[in-house]
Amino acid sequence: MDNRRLLLLFVFSFSVFVLWDAWQKYNQPPAPPATEAAVAAPSSAQVPGTPAATGAAVGSAAVPTLPATGKGEIVRIATDLFVAEVSTQGGDLVSLELNNYKALKNKAEQFKLFEGKHQYVAQSGLIGDGLPNHKTLFVAKAGARELAGDAKSVQLRLEAPAHDGVKVAKVYTFTRGSYLIAVSYEIENGGQKELAPYAYYQLQRDTAAPEGESSMVSTYTGPAVFTEQEKFQKISFSDIEKGKAKFNAKADNGWVAMIQHYFVSAWIPQEKLAREYYTRKIDGTTPAVAAGVVVPTPAVAPGATAKQTVHLYAGPQIQSALEQLAKPAANGGIGAVGLPLVVDYGWLTIVAAPIFWCLELIHKMVGNWGWAIVLLTIGIKLLFFPLSAASYKSMAKMKAITPRLQALRERCGDDKQKLNVEMMALYKSEKINPLGGCLPIAIQIPVFIALYWALLGAVEMRDAPWVLWITDLSSQDPYYVLPVSMVATMLLQTQPTPTPPDPIQAKVMMIMPFAFGAMFFFFPAGLVLYWIVNNVLSIAQQWQITRMIEGGNKAANDEKA
Repeated sequence: MDNRRLLLLFVFSFSVFVLWDAWQKYNQPPAPPATEAAVAAPSSAQVPGTPAATGAAVGSAAVPTLPATGKGEIVRIATDLFVAEVSTQGGDLVSLELNNYKALKNKAEQFKLFEGKHQYVAQSGLIGDGLPNHKTLFVAKAGARELAGDAKSVQLRLEAPAHDGVKVAKVYTFTRGSYLIAVSYEIENGGQKELAPYAYYQLQRDTAAPEGESSMVSTYTGPAVFTEQEKFQKISFSDIEKGKAKFNAKADNGWVAMIQHYFVSAWIPQEKLAREYYTRKIDGTTPAVAAGVVVPTPAVAPGATAKQTVHLYAGPQIQSALEQLAKPAANGGIGAVGLPLVVDYGWLTIVAAPIFWCLELIHKMVGNWGWAIVLLTIGIKLLFFPLSAASYKSMAKMKAITPRLQALRERCGDDKQKLNVEMMALYKSEKINPLGGCLPIAIQIPVFIALYWALLGAVEMRDAPWVLWITDLSSQDPYYVLPVSMVATMLLQTQPTPTPPDPIQAKVMMIMPFAFGAMFFFFPAGLVLYWIVNNVLSIAQQWQITRMIEGGNKAANDEKA
């Protein structure tokens, strides 16, 4: 096996990986257009129970589905980071428009995380007779609707109709400079019996992929559950629809989330609180699912009040922000252990995470993500320079003896055993290790694949400009200059390498740059930029080493070099 075959294997494997990923996405059943009907769980839907602090159990209690008494109004709350819309019917968070992110298709519009088009809403309610739920019609109390001046937070208070002397208010607290929203239930027990209700918090969404996602670069969209026992568990839409979803349901830690490329929403109950996670299919004209968590509220004696608060993170997957939330409350976080894992690098996380840390450090110095990509790629190439040099030296030496190898093949004909003996003798006499270039390349492959995933998952690339017409590193090059340059560099990269004696292999080598490069027409500009820089550096290094060997440079031909 020579270097060329290894390179072919790598290119082919990566191509198959990308194509398979895209095929998986393409073959998902398309979702029909969303209806204008109110988003709500059917009355038959069941929520699993969770042990209460008092020892009671919910068991198979259904999510309450009291009939709505009317159509709720929409209350808009503006902060420095987003504009939220809350419906008074259920107190659902039905829209979240992010100020710092543009829509992928229409840059004149802001990106919306929660929105009716995808039936994507954050819902919550209480479980118990007469207690408010996501169908109850609340009344919005007067108050500030904008985070203005020096105010650090703004609240939206929604009050439910009293029932048997029990008053319940649902309170949203929005904080300046944060995508973390506190959702609280304030319960005032004016009745004669002690209350120990449960609260449920769920995220509902249809099963369609986000708009603007590249057909060639498919990323995960769907629910996820994290517990310290089972760690990070993705739950596919198809498994939920088939009733085959598997995850750790009962715990006293963790969170439940709905993930899509660059963004996440997650319900995060307080630490050491008993909880039970659930998922379910939502019946309707549009395929949809719900993923949520049930938690006990503090017991409320007659004449007493109690408060239950669960945090909702809804926004971009900014790794520094997620890492801060993962810290314990004593260190300024909320104990959301594992939340940074929503930035999913797969099995190469151990490599990709430090790579992104380096990329972020470079960005702090240069102030541009495009140039940060260029400098990081140069740094990685310099780090692997000795390995790359060894590989290119081996390739150059192999090219120098290609005519002699061809002569051997012609002389030996179909005698494979004789050919192998003669080839090994030639390698020994020329001090060439036919596998000398394989190991250096094999070592580098995981690093560059990890860099690929680090760039693909970084929301920091969203709407990040580089130069001239490249105004968004997360989107395709609108004029395809970068993809065309990518194909050109791949063609140049094949020139210094030895021509395969096998005609079929030679044709594959000529076609591969076009086939592989064509995929990059659909890749984000940041990824293509990385590959171009890597290819240009490889070409320069390969050309120099080849020139040294072909010119008879003593140092290059020294077996100790």
